[in-house]
Amino acid sequence: MGSVYQGPPSLLQDLKVTVHKSSLVFPSQETEKRTLFLSNIDQVLNFDVETVHFFPSHKDFSPKIVADKLKNTLAKILVPYDFFAGRLKLNSETSRLEIDCNAAGAGFVVASSEYTLDEIGDLVYPNPAFAQLVCKTSNFLKPGDQPLCIFQLTSFKCGGFAMGLSTNHTTLDGLSFKLFLDNLAALGHNKPLAVTLSHDRHLLASRSPPHVTFPHPELVQLKIPINKDSNPPVFVATQEDLAFNIFRLTSDNINSLKEKAKAASGVHPNARITGFNVVTAHIWQCKALSCDTGINMDRMSTILYAVDIRPRLNPPLPPSYAGNAVLTAYATATCKELNEGPFARLVEMVSEGARRMTDEYARSVIDWGALYKGFPHGEFLVSSWWRLGFDEVEYPWGRPRYSCPVVYHRKDIILLFPDIKEGGGNNSGVNVLVALPGNEMEKFQSLFQKFLA
Repeated sequence: MGSVYQGPPSLLQDLKVTVHKSSLVFPSQETEKRTLFLSNIDQVLNFDVETVHFFPSHKDFSPKIVADKLKNTLAKILVPYDFFAGRLKLNSETSRLEIDCNAAGAGFVVASSEYTLDEIGDLVYPNPAFAQLVCKTSNFLKPGDQPLCIFQLTSFKCGGFAMGLSTNHTTLDGLSFKLFLDNLAALGHNKPLAVTLSHDRHLLASRSPPHVTFPHPELVQLKIPINKDSNPPVFVATQEDLAFNIFRLTSDNINSLKEKAKAASGVHPNARITGFNVVTAHIWQCKALSCDTGINMDRMSTILYAVDIRPRLNPPLPPSYAGNAVLTAYATATCKELNEGPFARLVEMVSEGARRMTDEYARSVIDWGALYKGFPHGEFLVSSWWRLGFDEVEYPWGRPRYSCPVVYHRKDIILLFPDIKEGGGNNSGVNVLVALPGNEMEKFQSLFQKFLA
């Protein structure tokens, strides 16, 4: 039976972090001054993604040695990743964001905490104080300067440390960020790049003229020109008080959900029974039926989730494509369908959302973005960090004990992230982070157990 994660009774509100030095790091070699085109997918992702990677102490790598080595390695990687040393700019003629690859530098911060890594507590449990382990990009070192990438190396009293990264989402998606970490680790080992980058973002340019060939109910048009507000919210933050829980699904729980789906798969042959699809279908049931909207079983619920389009295009994008190559798939059902099932049908709907993402559909979405400027729109989004593999990167000082995003609780975003013990392998369990108003959380928890039975 799945369980509610038993987190610590109290979280440290202040990690007592002191910043010792902040600086800019420049490419170790001269780089070409150029302007980097950003696709329509990149354009709407002008916000920072913050991740923290925790490391235990290492006998050969004190935090001071790690900081020096990481800073030198960052200078090296800013040669192939020259855009990380650039700055965003708005092209006044096209009203599009671009990256000015001007070698202005990436940020580097050295800090320390008064706690040991063990005193920080359970790393899986999302602590808002982890935000102290990353550096905000705005006004770095001087007013108006906003690097696209900042590293913060925070040492703990035990000799362990945290590597916090703040990166602008226009630069990379989760898959290409993992390749960036692989390449960072390779250069740290004094080896060649693990993966050679594919830089051509024109591969995801809109067609001329744009040609929208599908309806796109998963997208909503902005009411303001995109250049008037470069960072409007994809989901509007709620002012409600939210309770949050981590629901843990073990590998056995996930296998049980797969068996439940297989029981009716003959009637629903298009149900692609994968770990992600069954977990997503299960969450969809619980979230939609826990909404505080009365008992209207005819209400439509739309779930959103990301799909990597690299292998879906014709010809496929290179796996090493450096940029954002993820689009939002969707599935829609009535609350009655979600309540009554069968479960295989719900898995089939989730499968169909991904299957819909053909080359022509993806191109239609990209062209829609050229004509209308908009964002994904649905009841909630499942954001999966489950199998990105950030904790599998082998740095000179070893693998992270745990890697996670800095979490800001949102009722319209449900996060999937790996278990600290099992990691994110194909047969691993998963932690599901849910933030909801108290009464809805009670319903969600009850439904979570009910639909697992």
